[in-house]
Parts: sequence; structure tokens; C-alpha cells
Amino acid sequence: MENTIKVNIIDREGTRHELDAPTDMNMNVMELCKSYELPVEGTCGGMALCASCQVYLESDTELPDQNDAELAMLDQAFHVKDNSRLGCQIRITELIDGIVLRLAPQ
Repeated sequence: MENTIKVNIIDREGTRHELDAPTDMNMNVMELCKSYELPVEGTCGGMALCASCQVYLESDTELPDQNDAELAMLDQAFHVKDNSRLGCQIRITELIDGIVLRLAPQ
């Protein structure tokens, strides 16, 4: 489909979900996961204030640098790894087509 990319999410049980993600709706990965009813809370509504949408980047996809708010939240979060990102801070654009992300433990 036009204006759609593929986003691969590995859930907490290890199942891989290939999601169709619209690039023309200004969505982020947290919102995409919620729209597919994957277990991502996004308690703060995407403001980088809770880390309940933490994911691990498992592909070689280039992402923009983390901003100060994302870094500060990950500094306080549990289960943080070198490849941790907040799903709410990853915008759905053509640049991330084929990305592979794993949901962090709750």
C-alpha cells in the first residue's frame, strides 16, 4: 500500500508481528502497537514520562538520536539495555521501513 511501511514487533512471548504502519498519520511506534492491541501501556500518552513503551532495537535501522527527555526517562527505567528506546519517540516514517523492535518486559 502507498504511504505504508512494515514495522516488526516481537512481543514478550517471542512472537513476531509484522505490522502495516501508515506514514501519513504522524504516528509513533507506541501508538501503532496500541492500535494492534499489543501489550504496550503508553501511560503518559507519548510524552516520554513513563517508559511503559520501552522497546529494544533489534535491527540495523538508523534512528534519530535520543532527546534529553528520552535519555532521562530511560535512565530511571527498569530492564534498560544499550539498544533501549521509547516507542513513543520513534516516529513512523519511510526511514524505519522494516525495523525490528522487541517489547521490553513490564
